[in-house]
Parts: sequence; C-alpha cells; structure tokens
Amino acid sequence: MQVVTTDDALKVIGRLYGRLILRRVPIEKRLRYLNGEHSLAFVTQEWRDVHAQRFAGFADNWCSIVAQSEVDRLRIDGFRLGEATNVSSADEKALWDDWQRNEMTAQSSQGFLTTVAASRSAVLVWPDADNNPVISWERPDQVIVDYDDLGRGRLFALKVWTVDETEYATLYTPTQLWKFSRPAGVTEEMRKRLMESGVYVPPTLGASGGWDPREVPGEQWPLPNPFGEVPVVEVLNRPMIGMEPISEIDGVMAMQDAINVAWSYLLAAADQASMTARAILGGDPPQVPILDKDGQIIGKKPAKVEDVAKGRFLFLPGASSIDQWDAAKSDYFLDFMREAKAHIAAQTRTPGHYLLTNDAMANLNGDALTAAEVPLVTKCQAFQTHASTAVKEVAALQALCRGRKDLAMAVRSTDSQRFVQWKDPAMHSLAQVADAATKDRATGISLRTVLETRYGMTDPEIDREMERIKAEQSDPILEAALKIGASSGADASPTVTGF
Repeated sequence: MQVVTTDDALKVIGRLYGRLILRRVPIEKRLRYLNGEHSLAFVTQEWRDVHAQRFAGFADNWCSIVAQSEVDRLRIDGFRLGEATNVSSADEKALWDDWQRNEMTAQSSQGFLTTVAASRSAVLVWPDADNNPVISWERPDQVIVDYDDLGRGRLFALKVWTVDETEYATLYTPTQLWKFSRPAGVTEEMRKRLMESGVYVPPTLGASGGWDPREVPGEQWPLPNPFGEVPVVEVLNRPMIGMEPISEIDGVMAMQDAINVAWSYLLAAADQASMTARAILGGDPPQVPILDKDGQIIGKKPAKVEDVAKGRFLFLPGASSIDQWDAAKSDYFLDFMREAKAHIAAQTRTPGHYLLTNDAMANLNGDALTAAEVPLVTKCQAFQTHASTAVKEVAALQALCRGRKDLAMAVRSTDSQRFVQWKDPAMHSLAQVADAATKDRATGISLRTVLETRYGMTDPEIDREMERIKAEQSDPILEAALKIGASSGADASPTVTGF
C-alpha cells in the first residue's frame, strides 16, 4: 500500500497499532520478570489469605542472570569493509566515529539486554540539521515494523508512546514521516498500576478516537523521508522462519515462579518453627463472648481457628500427655530449588556455576570452567550471526544520512560476519590469551593480527602499540654510533632484529 493521503496513513497506523497492542502483553511481562517485578504464583487461596501480604514484592530473580550472562559477552568493537584483503580505513573510521558519537556502545548494551529478554528491539536512524546521523535504540513495546511478503523489505514502521495524558504516533514510510497525537484515555501511570493488579489496559482505552496531525513549527507536514526507505531496523533474538522471535527468559519465568513459591514456603515454615508453640492439655478450646447492642454478654462462640493458629496454640481436650513436634525441615525446599535452577541452566545454556547449582563447581580448574561455558559462548555466537545483519543495515543508514550512497552500497555488499567486529564471547584468562598469542607469533601470524584477534584492539590502538614497540626497540647509543660512522665515511650498516 502506497501512503499518499492522511486517510491512507491513518489506515496503516490503525493496522499496525492493533498488532503492537497485542505484542505489548508478552513483552511487558518479560521486562517485568527481567527486573524482578513478578508476584507469587502457584499458591493456594488459603495460603494467600495468611501470607500474601507478608511476601508482597518478594522475588528471587534468575531471569536477570540468564539474560545478563549473555549480554555481558556481547560488544561491538569496530567495522570492516570489503574483503579480507581490502583496506578502507577512512570509511570505516567515519562509520565508527558516527557510531561512537551516538554512544552506541552504551546504547547497544541496553538494546541487547532488551532484545534477549523481550525477543526483539529496534534501532532508529535519522539525520539532524547538519546531516549527522542520530541513532536511538527503541523499546519493543513502542515500535513495530511491517515487512513485505518475503519478510525482508521494510514497508512501514510505527512508533507510539505516551507522555502525561497525550499519546503520540509517528509513521515511517519510504517517502514520508507522518506525525499524529491524540488524548490518551488511560495515562501511562494509570496503565502501570492496572497492570500490576493483573489487568492489561491499552493506553488509548476510553479515548475519543481520532488522531490529529502533530505539526512542528518550521517543519513540513508530512515530513519528506530523505532515505527513500524505512529508517527503522529490528534486532531479533533467535528468529524463526514464519514465526515470532524467541525470548531467552520465556522458559525461565514459570520455573522462576516455582522457585519463588518454594522460597516463600520455606520462609513461612522457618517463621513457624522460630516461635514457641504451646499445647494446652485437658482444656477446652477458647470461646469468644457474644455481646448485645448494649455491650452485655449474652452468649459465647468458639474462637476462629485462624486466630488460635496464629498464636501457636493447640488445645487437646481430655488429653493427659502429648508427643513432641519435630523441627521444620528445609531440605526439601532447598533440594527442589537446586533442581529447578539446574533445569534453567540446561534449558537456557547458562553455565551452572552462574546459577549456583552445584557448590562443587567452585573447585573446578580453569579448563573445566572454560568447557562449562561453551554452550553460552555458542549461544552468543548465534546471536551475533543474526544481530550482525541488523547492525550492518544501521551502518548503511548512517552512510545515507551523509549522502554517501556509495558507502551504503559498500556496507551492504560486505559480508555481515566480517563487517561487524565482535568481541570474542569466550572468557579467557590472561595466561591463556598470552599463550595463544605466543603460539600465533611462532606460526608466523603478524603482530597486528595477533593484537586484533587475541587482544581485541582497534586499528588506532594497534597503530599506537606498534609505535610504542618501535620506540622501545630504538637504541640511542647505536643511533649515535651510526651518525659518527656516517660523518667519517665509514660503511656501517648494522641490522636491528627482533621486530
């Protein structure tokens, strides 16, 4: 559909907005679990009546560990254009400077964490008044991208957000930007409170309807799109053909609920066992007087069982002796939680020692710990494979901001895995890195390559290190002798080796 009128734009917004609202429900739930904002589940109503308020807000949060352990190993260190033998440092530096100018190292860290947990995020690129690219990583519950039948070409993108009592929308098409606003029927703060109570309410529930054009003084409406394409790129986690991407914590949330319930049961049992309990032999259960309207006692009724239980009393009418109460045991709950964390580790490919599944792992040597982290490294590499395509497209949009269509074409023609230079996701000790670097040099690999691959240095860092090496290897005494020999006409041409 080609958007040429306001009505066309509103039709596209209505269609994409409906899909975005449905997507928000699972996304916002995942983000709440990522932040530890989840209530107790899998408990009986009787238990809730007694303990729910006591454990309100309690959360043991392993969802964050699962997501963060992967993101901690994801970092982009630079861009490389062309084939392995090509050098285009000026263009690479220009792209990397724009990336750094937008603080994308910090933004990408946040964006990758959101992507891993929520299953997706988006990156928006737009030129400022001086045609400098402005890059922002966007929330997945505010941005949606529409694709062609092949699932590759971006047809439209919609960003919707609420500030105070106004809802804003921006529709990105290949040729124009359409900006609208309307009163929000439910403010963002009200919507969050309703969601905390278990009720999901779209931001526009109860709104009168229609979007009004949102015109910015001095800006054309609709605003022309200088790219000729949609400037929003999605970053997907574990995308599947014809299906939605997968969150890394989808399978963790239910197990997290079970772990939190086990903790609450354990703490409640510990609370019961920590206070003195009393048994009253041969006495009748307590009764509560019944008063009339004048406050006079007119009868009695049995006390509530709940009130007696809270006071740790047990009445045994007619009994002359009792047995003992054994201390509450916590082993069952602790064993269950340990087993649950082992399941989380296996399902998410998170190293077991990150989840404290086995105390014995603390005694493993370095090689054993490295082997235990192989599944996590493999998961990081799979993420890099898919994210590289999105990052490459962002870099192409950076080039288009500056009017460099040739550079954008060069970026898009470069292999994604070569273009994006990722930090090695494997964790190596300094001894392991030094040993590998020494063996690389022994096999004839250049020092620049070793510094780049083993130590993750960028080109400017490598150049600086090479200059330092040259300075260390220069011998002032030898240089003075060479000057004296040159002035006397002697043929002295000693060779400096070792570099």
